Amino acid sequence: MRPELTDAELARHIGWGHHPEEEAELFRRMAPRIRLYGLRHLRDEHAAEDLTQHVLIATIEALRAGRLRDPERLASFVLGTCRMTVLDLRRSAQRKERLLTQFGAERPPSVQPSMPLMDRERLAGCVQDLKERERTVIVMTFFDEQTSADVAGFLGISEANVRVIRHRAIHQLRECMGVSA
Repeated sequence: MRPELTDAELARHIGWGHHPEEEAELFRRMAPRIRLYGLRHLRDEHAAEDLTQHVLIATIEALRAGRLRDPERLASFVLGTCRMTVLDLRRSAQRKERLLTQFGAERPPSVQPSMPLMDRERLAGCVQDLKERERTVIVMTFFDEQTSADVAGFLGISEANVRVIRHRAIHQLRECMGVSA
């Protein structure tokens, strides 16, 4: 790519076809400007990074589709896209705040668990005491949220066998935790 291209020439080249080098150059030129706009208006590092990515993608898509009528105004287009995106983010946040204010008081009270919280360290020890296959079934079922079919496929056993192993492992965990069935 020729480094002497202006922003307008760069925009035209991108509009003519897929030119990864020119797109990378556009990103290099525009990203700091967009990020600065985001930091100034959003006052959050992560939000500014998100804004940068969103605006750059929107700009490249617009250039590829030929939606930028005047390539000489590329910087204005980018700035306008930044402005509109920030406005959309603010509107969304305001809408969310209004809804929480309006309906937040009507949320049902949280249900307190009837059973006391279990000792996590003790449970972890009980799980570690299980045989490897039983531990695998418990972990895949309750932590990885896998179905019996998925567990059976992973272990190379039948679904019925998975259910039996799970049932026995739960019984052993209850005993280890001192919980009656």
